[in-house]
Amino acid sequence: MSEFRPSEKIFDIVEARVAVIAARWNGEITDGLLSGAIKALTRHGIAQNNIEIFRVPGAFELPLASQRAARTGRFSAVISLGCVIRGDTPHFDYVCSETTRGIGQVSLNENLPVAFGLLTTDNLEQSLERSGDNSENKGEEAALTALEMLTMLQKMDGS
Repeated sequence: MSEFRPSEKIFDIVEARVAVIAARWNGEITDGLLSGAIKALTRHGIAQNNIEIFRVPGAFELPLASQRAARTGRFSAVISLGCVIRGDTPHFDYVCSETTRGIGQVSLNENLPVAFGLLTTDNLEQSLERSGDNSENKGEEAALTALEMLTMLQKMDGS
């Protein structure tokens, strides 16, 4: 398995404000993702008071909350965190595909980095592995993606 680990010196962000939207459903998992995201952001110089956390009921609500955060104009980037674990019905497929589509659409429509931190796993064990306090934490990866995209877009804009 390859790891996404950018260079520690890749980010050039001054006073970035980040909205982190986290689902409450599968709270043990999403709390781990949130912890990983916050650690990554602060490690890379984002001040704690420039990070705002918002909770939504579940993964399906992530796109709307991400869009609302983006439209406030207060945030440089948005990070969407959630977890959907496969069950015995097609519900998993519907929620995963619509949430994925929605988050991607927000990023394109709002011209803002919206990081995708949605776990879509087959079981609880996989979710715990990807949300723990370890190098596999996908919340951390989502935060790093948001920072890298923000840096790259600033460079494109000449700022």
